[in-house]
Amino acid sequence: MTTPSWDLSIAYQSLQDDKIQQDIALIEQCIDVLNSYVDRRDAVTVMQNAIQTNEAAGQLLSTVNTFANCYASVDATHQEAKAFIGKVAKLSSQLVQAYTPYEDTLTHAPIDFVTQVLDHESGDIYGQAFQIACARRVSDTKLSVVEEQLLAAMKVDGRDAWGRLYDNLTGSLQVELSSDSSKKVGFSQAASLLYGTDFSQQEPAWRAIQGAMQLHQESFASILNALSGWRLSEYQKRSYHRPVHFLEPSLHDSRISSETLDAMMNTAKQNRNVGQKAGQLMAKVHGLDSMKPWNHMAGMPSLTDVEPKVYSFDEGIEVIKAAFAKVDQEMADFVDLMVENGWIDAAPSENRRLGAYCTKFAATRSPLVFMTWGGSRSDLLTLAHELGHAFHNWIMRDMPLVQTRYPMTLAETASIFAENIVRDYLLEQAQTREEKLEMLWEELSSCYALLVNIPVRFEFEKQFYEQRGDGELSATQLCELMSSVWSEWYGDSMSEPDTYFWASKLHFSISQVSFYNYPYLFGYLFSQGVYAQREAKGEAFYQDYVCLLRDTGTMMAEELVSKHLGMELGQADFWQQSIDNINVKVEQFEQLLAQS
Repeated sequence: MTTPSWDLSIAYQSLQDDKIQQDIALIEQCIDVLNSYVDRRDAVTVMQNAIQTNEAAGQLLSTVNTFANCYASVDATHQEAKAFIGKVAKLSSQLVQAYTPYEDTLTHAPIDFVTQVLDHESGDIYGQAFQIACARRVSDTKLSVVEEQLLAAMKVDGRDAWGRLYDNLTGSLQVELSSDSSKKVGFSQAASLLYGTDFSQQEPAWRAIQGAMQLHQESFASILNALSGWRLSEYQKRSYHRPVHFLEPSLHDSRISSETLDAMMNTAKQNRNVGQKAGQLMAKVHGLDSMKPWNHMAGMPSLTDVEPKVYSFDEGIEVIKAAFAKVDQEMADFVDLMVENGWIDAAPSENRRLGAYCTKFAATRSPLVFMTWGGSRSDLLTLAHELGHAFHNWIMRDMPLVQTRYPMTLAETASIFAENIVRDYLLEQAQTREEKLEMLWEELSSCYALLVNIPVRFEFEKQFYEQRGDGELSATQLCELMSSVWSEWYGDSMSEPDTYFWASKLHFSISQVSFYNYPYLFGYLFSQGVYAQREAKGEAFYQDYVCLLRDTGTMMAEELVSKHLGMELGQADFWQQSIDNINVKVEQFEQLLAQS
Protein backbone atom coordinates (compact mmCIF):
# COMPACT_ATOMS: atom_id res chain seq x y z
CA MET A 1 0.00 0.00 0.00
CA THR A 2 1.25 3.45 -0.87
CA THR A 3 0.34 6.58 1.10
CA PRO A 4 -3.44 6.61 0.69
CA SER A 5 -5.93 9.07 -0.70
CA TRP A 6 -9.58 9.13 0.26
CA ASP A 7 -12.30 6.92 -1.14
CA LEU A 8 -15.35 9.12 -0.51
CA SER A 9 -17.82 6.98 -2.45
CA ILE A 10 -19.69 5.96 0.70
CA ALA A 11 -21.26 9.42 0.53
CA TYR A 12 -21.19 10.48 -3.14
CA GLN A 13 -19.37 9.42 -6.28
CA SER A 14 -18.13 12.91 -7.14
CA LEU A 15 -19.09 16.56 -6.91
CA GLN A 16 -21.14 15.98 -10.06
CA ASP A 17 -23.14 13.14 -8.45
CA ASP A 18 -26.88 13.66 -8.99
CA LYS A 19 -27.47 12.47 -5.42
CA ILE A 20 -25.87 15.67 -4.12
CA GLN A 21 -28.43 17.77 -5.95
CA GLN A 22 -31.21 15.48 -4.71
CA ASP A 23 -30.01 15.89 -1.12
CA ILE A 24 -29.77 19.65 -1.53
CA ALA A 25 -33.36 19.64 -2.81
CA LEU A 26 -34.41 17.67 0.31
CA ILE A 27 -32.66 20.21 2.53
CA GLU A 28 -34.52 23.03 0.80
CA GLN A 29 -37.81 21.16 1.33
CA CYS A 30 -37.02 20.79 5.02
CA ILE A 31 -36.37 24.52 5.26
CA ASP A 32 -39.74 25.20 3.58
CA VAL A 33 -41.50 22.88 6.04
CA LEU A 34 -39.93 24.65 9.02
CA ASN A 35 -40.97 28.03 7.66
CA SER A 36 -44.51 26.81 6.99
CA TYR A 37 -45.28 25.73 10.56
CA VAL A 38 -43.48 28.46 12.47
CA ASP A 39 -46.71 30.02 13.74
CA ARG A 40 -47.84 26.74 15.31
CA ARG A 41 -44.78 26.02 17.46
CA ASP A 42 -46.84 26.23 20.66
CA ALA A 43 -48.08 22.71 19.83
CA VAL A 44 -46.01 19.79 21.12
CA THR A 45 -46.34 17.71 17.93
CA VAL A 46 -45.31 20.64 15.74
CA MET A 47 -42.20 21.14 17.86
CA GLN A 48 -41.37 17.44 17.67
CA ASN A 49 -41.75 17.44 13.89
CA ALA A 50 -39.61 20.57 13.66
CA ILE A 51 -36.80 18.93 15.64
CA GLN A 52 -36.85 15.84 13.41
CA THR A 53 -36.97 17.97 10.26
CA ASN A 54 -34.05 20.08 11.43
CA GLU A 55 -32.00 17.02 12.36
CA ALA A 56 -32.66 15.35 8.98
CA ALA A 57 -31.70 18.49 7.07
CA GLY A 58 -28.66 19.08 9.25
CA GLN A 59 -27.42 15.55 8.69
CA LEU A 60 -27.63 15.90 4.92
CA LEU A 61 -26.14 19.38 5.01
CA SER A 62 -23.20 18.24 7.13
CA THR A 63 -22.52 15.34 4.76
CA VAL A 64 -22.48 17.54 1.64
CA ASN A 65 -20.31 20.10 3.41
CA THR A 66 -17.82 17.45 4.57
CA PHE A 67 -17.67 15.96 1.08
CA ALA A 68 -16.86 19.33 -0.53
CA ASN A 69 -14.34 20.20 2.19
CA CYS A 70 -12.54 16.90 1.61
CA TYR A 71 -11.93 17.94 -1.99
CA ALA A 72 -10.84 21.43 -0.93
CA SER A 73 -8.47 20.03 1.69
CA VAL A 74 -6.59 17.99 -0.89
CA ASP A 75 -6.58 20.89 -3.37
CA ALA A 76 -7.26 24.35 -1.95
CA THR A 77 -7.53 25.72 -5.51
CA HIS A 78 -10.42 23.37 -6.43
CA GLN A 79 -12.96 25.87 -7.74
CA GLU A 80 -15.95 23.52 -7.83
CA ALA A 81 -15.36 22.44 -4.23
CA LYS A 82 -15.07 26.05 -3.11
CA ALA A 83 -18.31 26.89 -4.90
CA PHE A 84 -20.05 23.99 -3.14
CA ILE A 85 -18.72 25.12 0.23
CA GLY A 86 -20.11 28.60 -0.40
CA LYS A 87 -23.48 27.18 -1.43
CA VAL A 88 -23.63 24.93 1.61
CA ALA A 89 -22.76 27.86 3.87
CA LYS A 90 -25.77 29.77 2.59
CA LEU A 91 -28.03 26.74 2.91
CA SER A 92 -26.78 26.22 6.45
CA SER A 93 -27.59 29.83 7.26
CA GLN A 94 -31.10 29.41 5.83
CA LEU A 95 -31.63 26.28 7.92
CA VAL A 96 -30.43 28.04 11.06
CA GLN A 97 -32.78 30.94 10.35
CA ALA A 98 -35.72 28.60 9.74
CA TYR A 99 -35.12 26.71 12.98
CA THR A 100 -34.35 29.79 15.11
CA PRO A 101 -38.00 30.42 16.14
CA TYR A 102 -38.33 26.81 17.34
CA GLU A 103 -35.03 27.02 19.20
CA ASP A 104 -36.19 30.26 20.79
CA THR A 105 -39.32 28.52 22.03
CA LEU A 106 -37.36 25.60 23.50
CA THR A 107 -34.99 28.07 25.18
CA HIS A 108 -37.64 30.27 26.80
CA ALA A 109 -40.78 28.12 27.14
CA PRO A 110 -41.87 26.72 30.54
CA ILE A 111 -39.95 23.58 31.39
CA ASP A 112 -43.16 21.53 31.47
CA PHE A 113 -43.68 22.22 27.75
CA VAL A 114 -40.10 21.23 26.96
CA THR A 115 -40.54 18.00 28.94
CA GLN A 116 -43.61 17.12 26.87
CA VAL A 117 -41.71 17.80 23.64
CA LEU A 118 -38.84 15.54 24.69
CA ASP A 119 -41.19 12.70 25.64
CA HIS A 120 -40.81 10.87 22.33
CA GLU A 121 -39.36 7.54 21.18
CA SER A 122 -37.16 9.12 18.51
CA GLY A 123 -33.53 9.65 19.52
CA ASP A 124 -33.52 12.79 17.38
CA ILE A 125 -36.01 14.23 19.86
CA TYR A 126 -35.26 12.77 23.31
CA GLY A 127 -31.56 13.17 22.55
CA GLN A 128 -31.98 16.95 22.54
CA ALA A 129 -32.35 17.16 26.33
CA PHE A 130 -28.76 18.08 27.15
CA GLN A 131 -28.41 20.52 24.24
CA ILE A 132 -31.61 22.31 25.24
CA ALA A 133 -30.49 22.48 28.87
CA CYS A 134 -27.20 24.10 27.75
CA ALA A 135 -29.07 26.63 25.61
CA ARG A 136 -31.39 27.53 28.48
CA ARG A 137 -28.40 28.34 30.70
CA VAL A 138 -27.52 31.25 28.42
CA SER A 139 -31.06 32.25 27.49
CA ASP A 140 -30.43 35.77 28.80
CA THR A 141 -27.84 36.34 26.06
CA LYS A 142 -30.21 35.49 23.21
CA LEU A 143 -31.42 38.19 20.83
CA SER A 144 -34.92 38.33 19.41
CA VAL A 145 -35.82 35.77 16.76
CA VAL A 146 -35.57 38.36 13.98
CA GLU A 147 -32.18 39.56 15.22
CA GLU A 148 -30.82 36.01 15.52
CA GLN A 149 -32.00 35.29 11.97
CA LEU A 150 -30.39 38.44 10.65
CA LEU A 151 -27.12 37.57 12.38
CA ALA A 152 -27.12 34.05 10.92
CA ALA A 153 -27.75 35.44 7.44
CA MET A 154 -24.95 37.99 7.67
CA LYS A 155 -22.33 35.54 8.97
CA VAL A 156 -22.13 33.75 5.62
CA ASP A 157 -20.64 36.62 3.65
CA GLY A 158 -19.42 38.50 6.72
CA ARG A 159 -17.62 36.64 9.49
CA ASP A 160 -17.16 33.32 7.69
CA ALA A 161 -15.90 34.92 4.51
CA TRP A 162 -12.77 36.01 6.40
CA GLY A 163 -12.09 32.41 7.39
CA ARG A 164 -12.50 31.28 3.79
CA LEU A 165 -10.10 34.01 2.70
CA TYR A 166 -7.44 32.67 5.09
CA ASP A 167 -7.91 29.11 3.80
CA ASN A 168 -7.74 30.21 0.18
CA LEU A 169 -4.73 32.45 0.74
CA THR A 170 -2.65 29.90 2.65
CA GLY A 171 -3.80 27.03 0.43
CA SER A 172 -2.51 28.71 -2.74
CA LEU A 173 0.52 30.40 -1.18
CA GLN A 174 3.94 29.46 -2.57
CA VAL A 175 7.08 30.08 -0.50
CA GLU A 176 10.69 30.32 -1.66
CA LEU A 177 13.11 27.93 0.03
CA SER A 178 16.20 29.54 -1.49
CA SER A 179 17.36 33.08 -2.09
CA ASP A 180 17.44 32.72 -5.86
CA SER A 181 13.74 31.81 -6.07
CA SER A 182 14.71 28.52 -7.68
CA LYS A 183 12.75 26.36 -5.28
CA LYS A 184 9.14 27.12 -4.49
CA VAL A 185 6.80 24.84 -2.55
CA GLY A 186 3.31 25.12 -1.15
CA PHE A 187 2.88 26.65 2.29
CA SER A 188 1.74 23.33 3.82
CA GLN A 189 4.74 21.50 2.34
CA ALA A 190 7.12 24.08 3.79
CA ALA A 191 5.39 23.86 7.17
CA SER A 192 5.65 20.04 7.15
CA LEU A 193 9.46 20.33 6.93
CA LEU A 194 9.45 21.84 10.41
CA TYR A 195 8.21 18.54 11.83
CA GLY A 196 10.75 16.24 10.19
CA THR A 197 14.42 15.43 10.64
CA ASP A 198 15.89 17.18 7.61
CA PHE A 199 17.42 19.81 9.86
CA SER A 200 19.22 21.60 7.03
CA GLN A 201 15.85 22.49 5.50
CA GLN A 202 14.13 23.74 8.64
CA GLU A 203 15.62 27.19 9.03
CA PRO A 204 15.18 27.98 5.30
CA ALA A 205 11.59 26.72 5.48
CA TRP A 206 10.80 28.78 8.60
CA ARG A 207 12.39 31.91 7.17
CA ALA A 208 10.53 31.39 3.89
CA ILE A 209 7.27 31.16 5.83
CA GLN A 210 8.19 34.29 7.80
CA GLY A 211 8.86 36.08 4.54
CA ALA A 212 5.52 35.03 3.09
CA MET A 213 3.71 36.08 6.26
CA GLN A 214 5.45 39.45 6.20
CA LEU A 215 4.58 39.94 2.54
CA HIS A 216 0.89 39.29 3.26
CA GLN A 217 0.84 40.67 6.81
CA GLU A 218 -1.76 43.32 6.07
CA SER A 219 -4.16 40.69 4.76
CA PHE A 220 -3.62 38.42 7.76
CA ALA A 221 -3.98 41.35 10.18
CA SER A 222 -7.22 42.36 8.45
CA ILE A 223 -8.55 38.83 8.88
CA LEU A 224 -7.80 38.75 12.62
CA ASN A 225 -9.16 42.24 13.20
CA ALA A 226 -12.34 41.54 11.24
CA LEU A 227 -13.08 38.26 13.04
CA SER A 228 -12.46 39.69 16.51
CA GLY A 229 -14.31 42.91 15.71
CA TRP A 230 -17.33 40.94 14.53
CA ARG A 231 -17.38 38.83 17.68
CA LEU A 232 -16.94 41.74 20.05
CA SER A 233 -19.79 43.60 18.35
CA GLU A 234 -21.99 40.53 18.60
CA TYR A 235 -21.19 40.04 22.29
CA GLN A 236 -21.98 43.69 22.96
CA LYS A 237 -25.39 43.26 21.34
CA ARG A 238 -25.96 40.14 23.44
CA SER A 239 -25.20 42.06 26.65
CA TYR A 240 -28.73 43.44 27.02
CA HIS A 241 -29.42 41.72 30.34
CA ARG A 242 -25.82 41.31 31.55
CA PRO A 243 -22.31 41.78 30.16
CA VAL A 244 -21.09 38.97 27.88
CA HIS A 245 -17.34 38.53 28.23
CA PHE A 246 -15.43 37.56 25.09
CA LEU A 247 -14.45 34.24 26.69
CA GLU A 248 -18.00 33.26 27.62
CA PRO A 249 -19.11 31.85 24.22
CA SER A 250 -15.95 29.74 24.09
CA LEU A 251 -16.50 28.45 27.62
CA HIS A 252 -20.11 27.65 26.76
CA ASP A 253 -19.07 25.74 23.63
CA SER A 254 -16.31 23.96 25.58
CA ARG A 255 -18.79 23.06 28.34
CA ILE A 256 -16.50 24.18 31.12
CA SER A 257 -16.74 26.91 33.74
CA SER A 258 -14.50 29.95 34.02
CA GLU A 259 -13.26 28.52 37.34
CA THR A 260 -12.07 25.39 35.52
CA LEU A 261 -10.26 27.42 32.86
CA ASP A 262 -8.63 29.64 35.48
CA ALA A 263 -7.51 26.66 37.55
CA MET A 264 -5.97 24.98 34.52
CA MET A 265 -4.20 28.06 33.13
CA ASN A 266 -2.92 29.19 36.53
CA THR A 267 -1.53 25.73 37.26
CA ALA A 268 0.10 25.65 33.82
CA LYS A 269 1.71 29.03 34.39
CA GLN A 270 3.05 28.02 37.79
CA ASN A 271 4.57 24.94 36.14
CA ARG A 272 5.83 26.43 32.89
CA ASN A 273 9.33 25.57 34.05
CA VAL A 274 8.46 21.92 33.30
CA GLY A 275 7.85 22.76 29.64
CA GLN A 276 10.86 25.06 29.53
CA LYS A 277 13.05 22.29 30.95
CA ALA A 278 11.81 19.96 28.22
CA GLY A 279 12.86 22.57 25.65
CA GLN A 280 16.28 23.04 27.22
CA LEU A 281 16.91 19.29 27.17
CA MET A 282 15.86 19.18 23.52
CA ALA A 283 18.29 22.04 22.77
CA LYS A 284 21.08 20.12 24.50
CA VAL A 285 20.55 17.20 22.13
CA HIS A 286 20.74 19.63 19.20
CA GLY A 287 24.03 20.92 20.60
CA LEU A 288 22.48 24.35 21.18
CA ASP A 289 22.08 26.67 24.14
CA SER A 290 18.37 27.04 23.36
CA MET A 291 15.78 25.87 20.88
CA LYS A 292 15.04 27.77 17.69
CA PRO A 293 11.58 28.68 16.37
CA TRP A 294 12.31 26.48 13.35
CA ASN A 295 13.31 23.29 15.20
CA HIS A 296 11.11 23.07 18.29
CA MET A 297 8.64 20.80 16.48
CA ALA A 298 11.29 18.67 14.75
CA GLY A 299 12.24 15.08 15.35
CA MET A 300 15.20 14.13 17.50
CA PRO A 301 18.70 14.47 16.03
CA SER A 302 20.49 11.13 15.91
CA LEU A 303 23.00 10.54 18.70
CA THR A 304 24.79 8.03 16.48
CA ASP A 305 25.73 7.86 12.82
CA VAL A 306 22.45 6.10 12.09
CA GLU A 307 19.99 8.16 10.07
CA PRO A 308 16.69 9.02 11.86
CA LYS A 309 13.96 6.47 11.26
CA VAL A 310 11.67 7.27 8.32
CA TYR A 311 8.42 5.30 8.37
CA SER A 312 6.51 4.19 5.33
CA PHE A 313 2.77 4.66 5.74
CA ASP A 314 2.36 0.87 6.02
CA GLU A 315 4.90 0.74 8.84
CA GLY A 316 3.13 3.58 10.62
CA ILE A 317 -0.20 1.75 10.45
CA GLU A 318 1.33 -1.47 11.80
CA VAL A 319 2.88 0.36 14.76
CA ILE A 320 -0.44 2.04 15.61
CA LYS A 321 -2.36 -1.24 15.32
CA ALA A 322 0.08 -3.04 17.60
CA ALA A 323 -0.11 -0.24 20.16
CA PHE A 324 -3.90 -0.05 20.08
CA ALA A 325 -4.13 -3.83 20.50
CA LYS A 326 -2.38 -3.47 23.85
CA VAL A 327 -5.52 -1.70 25.08
CA ASP A 328 -8.06 -3.83 23.22
CA GLN A 329 -8.15 -5.71 19.91
CA GLU A 330 -11.27 -3.78 18.94
CA MET A 331 -9.16 -0.62 18.67
CA ALA A 332 -6.64 -2.35 16.39
CA ASP A 333 -9.42 -3.76 14.21
CA PHE A 334 -10.80 -0.26 13.86
CA VAL A 335 -7.50 0.90 12.32
CA ASP A 336 -7.83 -1.87 9.70
CA LEU A 337 -11.37 -0.67 9.02
CA MET A 338 -10.17 2.89 8.39
CA VAL A 339 -7.49 1.70 5.96
CA GLU A 340 -9.60 -0.85 4.13
CA ASN A 341 -12.48 1.59 3.59
CA GLY A 342 -10.21 4.34 2.27
CA TRP A 343 -11.13 6.76 5.05
CA ILE A 344 -7.60 8.19 5.40
CA ASP A 345 -6.02 10.76 3.06
CA ALA A 346 -2.32 11.34 3.71
CA ALA A 347 -0.65 11.61 0.29
CA PRO A 348 1.32 14.88 -0.11
CA SER A 349 0.00 17.25 -2.78
CA GLU A 350 1.01 20.73 -3.94
CA ASN A 351 -2.05 22.78 -2.98
CA ARG A 352 -2.90 20.80 0.12
CA ARG A 353 -4.33 22.59 3.14
CA LEU A 354 -2.33 22.95 6.33
CA GLY A 355 -2.58 20.65 9.30
CA ALA A 356 -4.39 17.46 10.12
CA TYR A 357 -7.95 16.77 11.23
CA CYS A 358 -10.66 14.16 11.66
CA THR A 359 -14.17 14.67 10.36
CA LYS A 360 -17.09 12.39 9.47
CA PHE A 361 -19.99 11.89 7.11
CA ALA A 362 -22.98 12.45 9.38
CA ALA A 363 -25.30 10.43 7.12
CA THR A 364 -23.23 7.23 7.38
CA ARG A 365 -21.27 8.00 10.59
CA SER A 366 -18.08 7.30 8.65
CA PRO A 367 -15.00 8.93 10.23
CA LEU A 368 -12.41 10.48 7.91
CA VAL A 369 -8.78 11.42 8.63
CA PHE A 370 -6.74 14.05 6.78
CA MET A 371 -3.00 14.68 7.18
CA THR A 372 0.16 15.00 5.10
CA TRP A 373 2.44 11.99 5.55
CA GLY A 374 6.16 12.70 5.62
CA GLY A 375 7.41 9.58 7.39
CA SER A 376 8.68 11.17 10.60
CA ARG A 377 7.85 9.92 14.07
CA SER A 378 5.89 13.13 14.50
CA ASP A 379 3.76 12.13 11.51
CA LEU A 380 3.24 8.72 13.09
CA LEU A 381 1.94 10.33 16.27
CA THR A 382 -0.21 12.77 14.29
CA LEU A 383 -1.82 9.82 12.52
CA ALA A 384 -2.40 8.10 15.87
CA HIS A 385 -3.90 11.35 17.21
CA GLU A 386 -6.39 11.64 14.35
CA LEU A 387 -7.25 7.94 14.50
CA GLY A 388 -8.02 8.50 18.17
CA HIS A 389 -10.57 11.11 17.13
CA ALA A 390 -11.94 8.72 14.53
CA PHE A 391 -12.32 5.94 17.11
CA HIS A 392 -14.19 8.35 19.39
CA ASN A 393 -16.67 9.01 16.57
CA TRP A 394 -16.95 5.35 15.67
CA ILE A 395 -17.87 4.02 19.12
CA MET A 396 -20.73 6.58 19.25
CA ARG A 397 -22.18 5.66 15.85
CA ASP A 398 -25.25 3.93 17.33
CA MET A 399 -26.24 6.97 19.41
CA PRO A 400 -28.59 9.77 18.31
CA LEU A 401 -26.47 12.16 16.27
CA VAL A 402 -27.23 15.07 18.59
CA GLN A 403 -25.71 13.13 21.50
CA THR A 404 -22.41 12.71 19.65
CA ARG A 405 -21.70 16.45 19.46
CA TYR A 406 -18.99 16.70 22.06
CA PRO A 407 -16.97 19.87 22.72
CA MET A 408 -13.35 20.47 21.73
CA THR A 409 -12.17 20.13 25.32
CA LEU A 410 -13.40 16.54 25.48
CA ALA A 411 -12.68 15.83 21.81
CA GLU A 412 -8.97 15.84 22.56
CA THR A 413 -9.36 13.08 25.15
CA ALA A 414 -9.36 10.16 22.73
CA SER A 415 -6.80 11.67 20.36
CA ILE A 416 -4.12 12.41 22.96
CA PHE A 417 -4.89 9.11 24.68
CA ALA A 418 -4.11 7.42 21.36
CA GLU A 419 -0.81 9.30 21.14
CA ASN A 420 0.09 8.13 24.65
CA ILE A 421 -0.64 4.52 23.72
CA VAL A 422 1.69 4.68 20.72
CA ARG A 423 4.44 6.49 22.64
CA ASP A 424 4.41 3.93 25.43
CA TYR A 425 4.36 1.06 22.94
CA LEU A 426 7.41 2.38 21.12
CA LEU A 427 9.16 3.02 24.42
CA GLU A 428 8.52 -0.60 25.41
CA GLN A 429 10.00 -1.77 22.09
CA ALA A 430 13.11 0.37 22.54
CA GLN A 431 16.16 -1.66 23.59
CA THR A 432 19.09 0.75 23.52
CA ARG A 433 19.59 4.00 25.40
CA GLU A 434 19.38 5.89 22.13
CA GLU A 435 16.07 4.26 21.17
CA LYS A 436 14.60 5.06 24.59
CA LEU A 437 15.74 8.66 24.29
CA GLU A 438 14.12 8.90 20.86
CA MET A 439 10.78 7.83 22.27
CA LEU A 440 11.02 10.02 25.36
CA TRP A 441 11.84 12.85 22.97
CA GLU A 442 8.25 12.64 21.78
CA GLU A 443 7.12 13.10 25.38
CA LEU A 444 9.34 16.17 25.65
CA SER A 445 8.11 17.51 22.33
CA SER A 446 4.47 17.21 23.42
CA CYS A 447 5.26 18.73 26.79
CA TYR A 448 7.02 21.70 25.16
CA ALA A 449 4.18 22.21 22.70
CA LEU A 450 1.24 21.78 25.04
CA LEU A 451 2.55 23.22 28.31
CA VAL A 452 4.20 26.21 26.61
CA ASN A 453 3.04 26.80 23.03
CA ILE A 454 -0.67 26.33 23.70
CA PRO A 455 -0.64 28.81 26.62
CA VAL A 456 1.21 31.25 24.32
CA ARG A 457 -1.70 31.02 21.89
CA PHE A 458 -4.26 31.51 24.65
CA GLU A 459 -2.49 34.46 26.27
CA PHE A 460 -1.90 36.11 22.90
CA GLU A 461 -5.54 35.79 21.90
CA LYS A 462 -6.79 36.90 25.31
CA GLN A 463 -4.60 40.02 25.32
CA PHE A 464 -5.49 40.67 21.68
CA TYR A 465 -9.20 40.72 22.51
CA GLU A 466 -8.60 42.96 25.51
CA GLN A 467 -6.78 45.47 23.29
CA ARG A 468 -9.06 45.01 20.28
CA GLY A 469 -11.91 46.62 22.19
CA ASP A 470 -10.10 49.95 21.77
CA GLY A 471 -9.59 49.56 18.03
CA GLU A 472 -7.81 47.52 15.37
CA LEU A 473 -4.23 46.34 15.92
CA SER A 474 -1.71 46.81 13.12
CA ALA A 475 0.43 43.96 11.86
CA THR A 476 3.35 45.53 13.73
CA GLN A 477 1.37 45.57 16.98
CA LEU A 478 0.34 41.95 16.48
CA CYS A 479 3.99 41.01 15.97
CA GLU A 480 4.98 42.89 19.13
CA LEU A 481 2.22 41.25 21.16
CA MET A 482 3.14 37.77 19.94
CA SER A 483 6.83 38.38 20.68
CA SER A 484 6.05 39.58 24.21
CA VAL A 485 3.84 36.62 25.12
CA TRP A 486 6.21 34.17 23.42
CA SER A 487 9.16 35.40 25.46
CA GLU A 488 7.19 35.29 28.71
CA TRP A 489 6.27 31.63 28.34
CA TYR A 490 9.34 30.25 26.56
CA GLY A 491 11.88 32.19 28.64
CA ASP A 492 15.48 31.16 27.98
CA SER A 493 14.44 27.85 26.42
CA MET A 494 14.09 29.45 22.97
CA SER A 495 16.46 31.83 21.21
CA GLU A 496 13.90 34.14 19.59
CA PRO A 497 10.14 34.49 19.17
CA ASP A 498 8.12 33.33 16.20
CA THR A 499 7.01 36.88 15.45
CA TYR A 500 4.50 35.98 12.73
CA PHE A 501 3.00 32.98 14.51
CA TRP A 502 -0.29 34.90 14.73
CA ALA A 503 -0.42 34.85 10.93
CA SER A 504 1.00 31.41 10.12
CA LYS A 505 -1.11 29.51 12.67
CA LEU A 506 -4.45 28.58 11.12
CA HIS A 507 -6.23 28.35 14.48
CA PHE A 508 -6.36 32.12 15.00
CA SER A 509 -8.29 32.58 11.75
CA ILE A 510 -10.99 29.93 12.09
CA SER A 511 -14.17 31.94 11.72
CA GLN A 512 -16.60 29.66 13.54
CA VAL A 513 -14.53 29.23 16.72
CA SER A 514 -12.62 31.64 18.91
CA PHE A 515 -9.95 30.52 21.37
CA TYR A 516 -9.18 27.38 19.39
CA ASN A 517 -6.25 26.74 21.73
CA TYR A 518 -6.84 25.98 25.43
CA PRO A 519 -8.96 22.87 24.63
CA TYR A 520 -5.71 21.22 23.51
CA LEU A 521 -4.12 21.85 26.90
CA PHE A 522 -7.32 20.66 28.57
CA GLY A 523 -7.31 17.49 26.48
CA TYR A 524 -3.61 16.89 27.09
CA LEU A 525 -3.87 17.14 30.86
CA PHE A 526 -7.28 15.46 31.08
CA SER A 527 -6.11 12.54 28.95
CA GLN A 528 -3.14 12.12 31.28
CA GLY A 529 -5.63 11.64 34.11
CA VAL A 530 -7.61 9.14 32.05
CA TYR A 531 -4.48 7.32 30.92
CA ALA A 532 -3.34 6.94 34.53
CA GLN A 533 -6.44 4.80 35.10
CA ARG A 534 -5.27 2.23 32.53
CA GLU A 535 -2.87 0.44 34.83
CA ALA A 536 -5.02 0.92 37.93
CA LYS A 537 -8.16 -0.62 36.37
CA GLY A 538 -6.50 -3.40 34.36
CA GLU A 539 -8.89 -5.39 32.18
CA ALA A 540 -11.85 -3.28 33.28
CA PHE A 541 -10.26 -0.14 31.84
CA TYR A 542 -11.30 -0.49 28.19
CA GLN A 543 -15.04 -0.69 28.80
CA ASP A 544 -14.84 2.16 31.31
CA TYR A 545 -12.92 4.19 28.75
CA VAL A 546 -15.54 3.57 26.07
CA CYS A 547 -18.29 4.57 28.51
CA LEU A 548 -16.45 7.82 29.28
CA LEU A 549 -16.14 8.63 25.57
CA ARG A 550 -19.82 7.90 24.98
CA ASP A 551 -20.75 10.35 27.75
CA THR A 552 -18.81 13.24 26.22
CA GLY A 553 -21.75 14.53 24.20
CA THR A 554 -24.24 14.65 27.05
CA MET A 555 -22.38 16.01 30.08
CA MET A 556 -20.55 19.10 31.21
CA ALA A 557 -16.82 18.46 31.53
CA GLU A 558 -16.97 18.91 35.30
CA GLU A 559 -19.76 16.32 35.54
CA LEU A 560 -17.85 13.87 33.35
CA VAL A 561 -14.69 14.09 35.48
CA SER A 562 -16.66 13.77 38.69
CA LYS A 563 -18.49 10.68 37.42
CA HIS A 564 -15.59 8.82 35.81
CA LEU A 565 -12.53 10.05 37.73
CA GLY A 566 -14.01 11.26 41.00
CA MET A 567 -12.17 14.58 40.92
CA GLU A 568 -12.96 18.31 40.60
CA LEU A 569 -11.79 20.30 37.58
CA GLY A 570 -12.00 23.60 39.41
CA GLN A 571 -9.25 22.51 41.80
CA ALA A 572 -5.55 22.87 41.00
CA ASP A 573 -4.91 19.33 42.30
CA PHE A 574 -6.46 17.72 39.20
CA TRP A 575 -4.19 19.62 36.83
CA GLN A 576 -1.11 19.36 39.04
CA GLN A 577 -1.23 15.56 39.17
CA SER A 578 -1.20 15.39 35.40
CA ILE A 579 1.72 17.80 35.12
CA ASP A 580 3.58 15.79 37.77
CA ASN A 581 3.12 12.65 35.64
CA ILE A 582 4.48 14.50 32.61
CA ASN A 583 7.47 15.74 34.62
CA VAL A 584 8.40 12.14 35.43
CA LYS A 585 9.00 11.53 31.71
CA VAL A 586 11.03 14.75 31.40
CA GLU A 587 13.26 13.68 34.30
CA GLN A 588 13.58 10.18 32.86
CA PHE A 589 14.89 11.71 29.64
CA GLU A 590 17.34 13.89 31.58
CA GLN A 591 18.71 10.90 33.47
CA LEU A 592 19.17 8.82 30.32
CA LEU A 593 20.82 11.71 28.50
CA ALA A 594 23.33 12.11 31.33
CA GLN A 595 24.46 8.49 30.93
CA SER A 596 27.53 8.09 28.77
